[in-house]
Amino acid sequence: MMKSPIPTAGPSGSASVAQLLATAAARLPGEEARAEAERLLGHALGVSATWLYSHGEDVPEPARVDAFEHLLARRLAGEPVAYLLGQRGFWRFDLQVTPATLIPRPETERLVELALERLPGGRPLRIADLGTGTGAIALALAHERPLADVVAVDVSEQALAVARENARMLGLARIGFRHGDWLAPLAGERFELIASNPPYIADDDVHLQQGDLRFEPRGALASGHDGLDAIRRIVADAPGCLSPGGWLLVEHGWDQGPAVRELMLAQGFENVETAQDWESRDRVTSGRHP
Repeated sequence: MMKSPIPTAGPSGSASVAQLLATAAARLPGEEARAEAERLLGHALGVSATWLYSHGEDVPEPARVDAFEHLLARRLAGEPVAYLLGQRGFWRFDLQVTPATLIPRPETERLVELALERLPGGRPLRIADLGTGTGAIALALAHERPLADVVAVDVSEQALAVARENARMLGLARIGFRHGDWLAPLAGERFELIASNPPYIADDDVHLQQGDLRFEPRGALASGHDGLDAIRRIVADAPGCLSPGGWLLVEHGWDQGPAVRELMLAQGFENVETAQDWESRDRVTSGRHP
């Protein structure tokens, strides 16, 4: 973010920073309207939120205002803020995000927390993240368990390119990337923990036509008539890639806990349980390979 004042050119009567924010917040829908306006204007001007508050009377130059209006128009058309900014915060860092990747969400941090509880620190480990997208889960685990070797898998080459760049920017070297469908690229290998945030929305779910989901890759969102096709494959194949005592953790929808537990128990997993997210909704089911 730029620290020095932005250029303030333009005719008398041009809108100030404070006026631009107020007008944009009034145009944007939802409870996050003001916050979104600040993020978009800060991005267009190359400044921080703190700068915006301390320079409310400044009048940005026309080119910067035009850039802001372009971002605002795209947001009003429904494009996710994360795609407009090209990044999204997750865990302890900001990740590069593109329309080729699912946008990381706060509830997935719950999966990371649960995985860390099952991964002792201070010793070598092997971890796999299936359907890595931006690399969010893999990078968070690699950051918190620096002695671990982490493998991130995705069927999308474009998504893997984003994940590789995020790893490079974060300086995380003990992470490898595999192109392929779920566990197929890991055949013959063994891991202490396999984690995944797979698609789990039903193909005909109306929410796929609403909000940010309209712009995210459908293959990272929907999975069959009941949303469980990908989870079925992962649970069925995971025992062949887990070390004895290894863990499988899968994120899923709020109403899918019983079904995912049943799938894991049918494959012989032990200590099967479902954990809730911070809003008390079923979110992650885990099981231990005997």
